[in-house]
Amino acid sequence: MKEQSTQDSRRKFLKTSAALATMAFLGAQTFANAKEAKMTKTAIPQRKIGNFKVSAIGLGCMGMSANHGPARDKKEMIKLLHKAVDLGYTFFDTAEVYGPHTNEELLGEALKGYKDKIIINTKFGFYYPFGKQQLDSSRKSIMRAVDGSLKRLQRDCIDLYTQHRVDIDTPIEEVAGTMKDLVKMGKIKAWALGEAGIKTIQKAHKVFAPVAMQSQYSMAFRELEQNGIMDTCQKLGITIVAYSPLDRGFLGGGFDKNTTFHPTLDMRNSFPRLSKEALEANQQVIDFIRNVAKSKTINGKPATVAQVSLAWILANKSFVVPIPETTKIHRLEENLNSCLLTFSKDELEEINSRLSKIVIIGDRYAPGSDAANSVGL
Repeated sequence: MKEQSTQDSRRKFLKTSAALATMAFLGAQTFANAKEAKMTKTAIPQRKIGNFKVSAIGLGCMGMSANHGPARDKKEMIKLLHKAVDLGYTFFDTAEVYGPHTNEELLGEALKGYKDKIIINTKFGFYYPFGKQQLDSSRKSIMRAVDGSLKRLQRDCIDLYTQHRVDIDTPIEEVAGTMKDLVKMGKIKAWALGEAGIKTIQKAHKVFAPVAMQSQYSMAFRELEQNGIMDTCQKLGITIVAYSPLDRGFLGGGFDKNTTFHPTLDMRNSFPRLSKEALEANQQVIDFIRNVAKSKTINGKPATVAQVSLAWILANKSFVVPIPETTKIHRLEENLNSCLLTFSKDELEEINSRLSKIVIIGDRYAPGSDAANSVGL
């Protein structure tokens, strides 16, 4: 009996030990998985826009609904926006004029469950009644616009509210004053300028400081570095939100002289920089970037032209947040992985030296057009 009792105790001990070992192993695996997830999440660099901390690369959302061909399938775009959040994107860019209104509605529906995890920037004061550009940043117009955006975005407060383009009929001091009032009213948290000139930036800063200035900036369009705007923003602590960091898709590396755009639904069809002749001549930029990419890898895979283009922006200026657009899920990860690509000081100097010698063919907007006349004001 005593021997049987001893054997039973031994079996019980071994069984318990095995169970504990299994639990310990599973616990270790859970911890490892949690640690890996945490490391993946924290590996995404953050940048500051005012008091906000956002993913170093944001997501431009316009093309999901307008201006780059027909609007994409809504369900697919909601799926894409959810995937973006899962990957670690925390900064999303839209505007009331995109659609108009439909892009804000898309983000409102797709991102309503992530209000505390993401920052949304929307824009005001830019309209196209009867196909003609109109700028209106009057107080009355802004008050109407902000309420509309809040409703469409399904939010009680807009994180970042950007003047889409400078309205020369409304003094920027008045706009800044209205922004200050909107913050006091709890309708917005901060504001930004869009494509503003140095004097406008300085005047606005004296009344109520904008935390950002949105403008086009890329390896193929470095005007901000040459006209003093980049230096002004850096001096005043204003973040540059770089739209079209892939130069309207050209720096993705897939455009050539045979590339065409929808004649009426894609604004790029009218851009001189994307004409057949310009696309052919400017392949020299792509060839150069592709050559740089040959010596770079990300997660063991060769870097792409787009990744080098985005990584260059991050390396070149620490106060710039690029917001590339995409409507394809696999591009979300490709673009975000650009954060993993680095350049040495010597590499960056060599790249900038080579870029400065490449002559880009074609204006970004047709000379004399409304678009051309509403930047740098």
